[in-house]
Amino acid sequence: MPQLAIETSCDDTCAAVLDGPRVLSNVISSQAIHEKYGGVVPEVASRHHLELAVPVVEAALAGAGAGFDDLDSVAVTAGPGLIGALLVGLSTAKAIAAPRRLPLIPTDHLHGHVAANFLEPDPIEPPFLCLIASGGHTMLAGVRDHRGFEVLGETLDDAAGEAIDKAARLLGLGFPGGPALEKLASTGDPGAFDFPVAMSRDPGLGFSFSGLKTALVYLCRDLGEEGTVERAPDLAAGFQAAVVDQLATKVRRALDAEAWPAVALGGGVAANGPLREAVASLCEQRGIPFKQVSRELCTDNAAMIGSAARYSEPLAYPEYLGFDAFATGPRGSR
Repeated sequence: MPQLAIETSCDDTCAAVLDGPRVLSNVISSQAIHEKYGGVVPEVASRHHLELAVPVVEAALAGAGAGFDDLDSVAVTAGPGLIGALLVGLSTAKAIAAPRRLPLIPTDHLHGHVAANFLEPDPIEPPFLCLIASGGHTMLAGVRDHRGFEVLGETLDDAAGEAIDKAARLLGLGFPGGPALEKLASTGDPGAFDFPVAMSRDPGLGFSFSGLKTALVYLCRDLGEEGTVERAPDLAAGFQAAVVDQLATKVRRALDAEAWPAVALGGGVAANGPLREAVASLCEQRGIPFKQVSRELCTDNAAMIGSAARYSEPLAYPEYLGFDAFATGPRGSR
């Protein structure tokens, strides 16, 4: 019997129906309203999740040719994320599961990004090294089994995706900025400006992007409004190259530290073409497989939550009625 999965950790309202590792449907409704604010407004996101949750779930069921009474369980993101947004998804999942006495499977959002790599076609099996890079998180995860992961290194300040969105706003590209920045960067010279690659001499596996953002702010200030517009392609190319360089360098150091048999990516930044190319080249040099999930499964989606739920602890009715969401999770192993 199929499983319903729900994801509402940020501004995308998502639902999917899965049969084991097979995705029967995967619906993602993005909230374009945040573009005018230049970033996600938590209260606005929560209100739109309230409006979209039921239609998105119904669309996912229809796409899978299933009904509520066909389900055998309901999985839902419990955290980390925006607490108001998470509570909408969790309440929706409880409202579906409780009347039918279905098990509820609270799932970790970051585990979902890892578990997207377990989905068909061509699922990858642990152990492997996974770089998770998104708007809210940047980390290297050691995946030794399906049930979770070990944090090997994480950002000391900003996430890669957050830095990219900030750069896009400074260059007048709007929000979300990743695809627009990548497109603009393809027309620029990455060596035109000297952007710092943070943590390049640090032997550890941590990340830092705050200094890179500051460097772009100062460059835009020095160039002025007209100069920034004129040199925007070069600024975008240099900024993107610095982000990709730092991410790829840390993957290389993790492979130097331990002989991981494969590498995978997760999170919205994993959809970036130059990053994929850099990690693919690194893996080719090492003679190890590189797992690339589809771009649809890189960004927030419910299929990845359903995948992680297969290896998470289900809660029986009525135990889960008092279960709550969490905005941040424990550091270290998950």
